Parts: sequence; C-alpha cells; structure tokens
Amino acid sequence: MPSESERPRLSRYFSKLRWRRNGHPGRALLPALLSCAVLGLGLAAQTTPARADLRLCNKTSGGIGVAIGYKTPKTWITEGWWNIDAGACSLVIEGPLNARYYYVYAVDNANGGEWGGQAFMCTREKEFTIEGIGDCVRRGFERTGFFEIDTGEQRNWTIQLTDKPGTAGAGEQKR
Repeated sequence: MPSESERPRLSRYFSKLRWRRNGHPGRALLPALLSCAVLGLGLAAQTTPARADLRLCNKTSGGIGVAIGYKTPKTWITEGWWNIDAGACSLVIEGPLNARYYYVYAVDNANGGEWGGQAFMCTREKEFTIEGIGDCVRRGFERTGFFEIDTGEQRNWTIQLTDKPGTAGAGEQKR
C-alpha cells in the first residue's frame, strides 16, 4: 500500500493514463502495445528450447545391444536393451539430461564382443528397467560392468560405439 506522500503522485499518474486512454482512444497506447507485441514475438522465437537428448550411435559393422545406467534423486536405474543396427543411432533418453554421469554396457550381437567397465550394475537378458544396483544376483539379475560417460553436465550428449569392443568408452563424443 502506498504511503500518504506517494498517493498524490500515483493518482496523477493514473489520471493521466485514463485521460490518454479515454481522451484519445488507442492513440497513445497503440504504438506501445505494437512494439511490445513485436518484441514479445522476437523473444518467443529466440527462447524456443533446443533439443536435448542422450543418443547412442553404432559405428560398427554389425548390430549391437545396449543397456544404460544412471542415478536419479532417489535411486540407481539400469535399462536395456536397445538393439541398434550398424551405422544407426537410437534415442535412449529424451529431453535434457539430469545427471552428469551415465553408464553404458553394450554387446556385439554377431561376434559376442562387449563394451564394459568397472561400474557394476544389474542387467538381465530380456528387456528391463531395474531399480538399485546392489545384490544383483540375489535379486535374480546379472551383475554387469558398465563404463562411465562424464557428460560434463551438458544437456545433450551422443555416445558413439566403434568397432573396438572391450575399450571402455570407445568413441564417446559430446555434441
């Protein structure tokens, strides 16, 4: 609420505003409204969010199966399998990435090679989403070594797997 000393200034301002609006309909406000509308359209066009995802690209000569792991605010999650043909990419997480580190395990479907590492998480042979990374075998899952991807807190990342299975993080690339 304005103080007593501010009230006269505010009432003069509002009386001028009413005079302009009532005395000259639209004439004083129209240019201001048009420039605000043009400015608003320009800002809306510039603030369209960029696409942000986690993609896996298969740069090998054969098909691969891929599983990923990541930490949510509540728990660890592992998911699989994405079957990615030679030379193709697959969207694994859609939208801005919320974690800095992601973990990948991949298998060469034709030759049996693998991309793995020392970060152990739970997997299984069929499609899966598993919460938690402890006691995998006791819970009926396999204990599998994933390699770590540090996205550097980027919101968009592409991982490229090359023809050298067994090399942790082979071909990873930020975008």
